[in-house]
Amino acid sequence: MPSETSKRLETYELTIREMTLDDVDKLHELSITVLWPHRPEDWRMLLKLGTGFVGCDPIGRIVASGMWFPIGDHFATIGMVITSPRLQALGGGRWIMKHVMAQCENRNIILSSTKAGYRLYQSLSFQPVNTVFQYQGIAKPLDKSHFEAHSGVRQLEINDKESILQLDKNAFGADRSNFIKAILEKSKGSVLIRDDKIIGFALCRKFGRGHVIGPVVAQNKEDAMALIAPHVNQHIGRFLRIDTTEQDIAFTNFLKSSGMQEFDTVTSMISKPFKKTDTGFYSYALISQALA
Repeated sequence: MPSETSKRLETYELTIREMTLDDVDKLHELSITVLWPHRPEDWRMLLKLGTGFVGCDPIGRIVASGMWFPIGDHFATIGMVITSPRLQALGGGRWIMKHVMAQCENRNIILSSTKAGYRLYQSLSFQPVNTVFQYQGIAKPLDKSHFEAHSGVRQLEINDKESILQLDKNAFGADRSNFIKAILEKSKGSVLIRDDKIIGFALCRKFGRGHVIGPVVAQNKEDAMALIAPHVNQHIGRFLRIDTTEQDIAFTNFLKSSGMQEFDTVTSMISKPFKKTDTGFYSYALISQALA
């Protein structure tokens, strides 16, 4: 366990405590200060999936946050690491990160680093893995060719859950059923059927300014685009987002034609080297930057 539950940062005397659902409104205010789009509902879902800590000033205001999310016994993600702009240069991020990392014990930790956080995470021995591209915008109707070439795409049904959980495990390289089950409760989905088997899926749910597509699992980019297309056409005229590591020109042009433009990038980082077994299934979109 970390020894520092309080810390003085120049004139700030901060204490750390566990995050609770009662903190959601203040956490929402904190995320607004760094221009993150999370709604109170998004914070509540994350609190159901993981454990968080907040840094508080002497009068109880929340000025820093950090969360971790277990993936079985061997992996975890860290996310929602926020310090108020005035504390960013004073070591508040390092202090709360060390506390959160201590809770993860010996798990291999995955996180998404903003440009502002990259040097901090690098100094904590995290290594870059991929660039994550955030595409977003107002959805536009897609050409019919995106649907005609893949007649095997249908809407997700309740009996598809076990297939979805296995496909995600194959693509991610670890069992994160706890995440996917929670996301399924809030999502609409599409699945791709071939030879009477589900060989890909895409989920879409409310998040931030509108809806986010993810995760997306498929065997190739063509199947991934076919799975994403129905969600684009279901949200024409509304805000839509996807976070992806895919850089293939055909795939990124498809996203742009759907109305989503590249908005920002973060870096996926990991605390220990990890080589995923190639199962033939790949992830074409994150659940979220906090959950990977």
